[in-house]
Amino acid sequence: DGEDITEFLDLSTAKRINTEVKRVNVDFPIWVINNLDLEAKRIGISRQSLLKMWIAQRLDEISLSKDEEIV
Repeated sequence: DGEDITEFLDLSTAKRINTEVKRVNVDFPIWVINNLDLEAKRIGISRQSLLKMWIAQRLDEISLSKDEEIV
């Protein structure tokens, strides 16, 4: 019902799920790297952060569109 239940939780032992990191390597043409760097600089974040953000957004969009298909 939107109530705050944090007083009942032991946050010192809380764990976030799906936060394990796995390194991947992706090769891009130079022009893609240059454009990624320009966009990252424009919004003030690193290239890696930009890629993570864009990929996460796209996966969220895909997930939402799949949910809409089911309804």
